[in-house]
Amino acid sequence: MSQSQKDTIAVAMSGGVDSSAVAALLHAQGHPLVGLTLQLWNQRRLAGREGMPPSVQGRCCSIDDVYDARRVAEHLGIPYYLVNAQDRFEEDVVRPFVSEYLAGRTPIPCTLCNNHLKFDQLLLTARQIGAERIATGHYARNHYDEARGRWILSRPEDRSKDQTYFLFGLTQAQLSRTLFPLGEMQKPAVRSMAADHGLELAQKPDSQEICFIPGGSYSQFLKAYLDEQGRELPDSSGELVSTTGEVLGHHEGIHSFTVGQRKGLGLSSPDPLYVLKIHPDSHKVEVGPDAQLLSTMLTANRLNWVSIAEPTGPIRVSIKIRHRHEPAPATLRVIDNDLIEATFDEPQRAITPGQSAVFYQDDEVAGGGWII
Repeated sequence: MSQSQKDTIAVAMSGGVDSSAVAALLHAQGHPLVGLTLQLWNQRRLAGREGMPPSVQGRCCSIDDVYDARRVAEHLGIPYYLVNAQDRFEEDVVRPFVSEYLAGRTPIPCTLCNNHLKFDQLLLTARQIGAERIATGHYARNHYDEARGRWILSRPEDRSKDQTYFLFGLTQAQLSRTLFPLGEMQKPAVRSMAADHGLELAQKPDSQEICFIPGGSYSQFLKAYLDEQGRELPDSSGELVSTTGEVLGHHEGIHSFTVGQRKGLGLSSPDPLYVLKIHPDSHKVEVGPDAQLLSTMLTANRLNWVSIAEPTGPIRVSIKIRHRHEPAPATLRVIDNDLIEATFDEPQRAITPGQSAVFYQDDEVAGGGWII
């Protein structure tokens, strides 16, 4: 391996402010760089189908973002490559997303994308074009701990932009070759840095939507995607029931619900009702008052231990059960090599099957899994 290959860094360029600022920062520091963008989804693919908007531009990984990434690379004078990963994205992210929703669970496509596609594909492509390391615009920190002999993933300086929840699936090998240059920075400083380096997109808004679901309507996407595949939406209609089994109404399909949901139930009640549980086998959706969403117990599988080895006994952690959830203190026990049970000190609201549970010890990501 040549010295230049060891030194070259491939920057994952999404076309947003953060990854563009990373490229500008590393370029200014004198690192040899190449820019990489993964083309994940054809934004025009479902446009105009029933319930879908005629245009689906302007969100994460759109063609507009590809143009922006290319312009930044040209501005910095670095090589740039667009990598077509649409087939893998559909196989590893979109199809599991559809299957999970149809089964009454609430998946997180961004975590699936990071765990199974982005870092794997980026590192593979980087090595193919002569770079041993990648840098991304994620707000996270990592370093090697000699005493533990492990790479440690930690929360960033800017807690409001913390993205470690989506990164719990990274392996030790992936962390060893990944740089997170924004981990020590606040977002306003990142925008200022982008402006200082002459990047026109310094004030570009952050993308909020899932890249392949325009308008945020999961049910409309499911219908359009299945229609494209020549499949009908499975009939999962059933009853809306109380916790005692009383039938309160009927629904058109369990794919339209997620735990904690209040709107769209089609029920009248003197007190607000929320989705408490989804029963995929019977197609029943259990509803009740907000207080019944509280629970102290959580189980998760498909585990990945990051900053610590797999525990041999109970450990104290704080657990994050959704992206905007503040990690809550809990005691975690390993049941077997792919199952944990956790007991929270205080009840948590809407622990949702299909979501990630990420385990923290102080700022470190101890590990994580998928709630069942």
